[in-house]
Amino acid sequence: MKLSELSPVAGSAKESKRKGRGPGSGNGKTAGRGQKGQKARSGGGVRPGFEGGQMPLTRRLPKRGFTNIFAKQYVEVNIEDLNKFDADTEITAQFLKEKGVISKVKDGIVILGRGELEKSLVVKAKRFSKTAQEKIANAGGKAEVI
Repeated sequence: MKLSELSPVAGSAKESKRKGRGPGSGNGKTAGRGQKGQKARSGGGVRPGFEGGQMPLTRRLPKRGFTNIFAKQYVEVNIEDLNKFDADTEITAQFLKEKGVISKVKDGIVILGRGELEKSLVVKAKRFSKTAQEKIANAGGKAEVI
């Protein structure tokens, strides 16, 4: 197969309208741009959000709050997600990433208490909710804050 032999799948590509190709094309002369004006010129038009010189909506509305750039971002993992591992397994953020439970480690993981835990596990995380700690302890496991 050569590059010159490649073609799109039938029905997937739509042929573009050729503008400015005479009156018979239905898009001749002004090429669908109407008569004169800013939008008829080449490179003409206004940027998104421009309101003709009126104060734009984004600038008229009051601003509230701020984004803390130093905030820690934790990945949340529920107790029920840990049931798939064998008993007495040591669970860390890196281990969960390798097993595909989480996609990114970010600033660490926080274990939350949704669901039930049937096995005793050693769980190492940055934070635990109270219910998660209780459920891990009740199952005979250990919750370690790192």
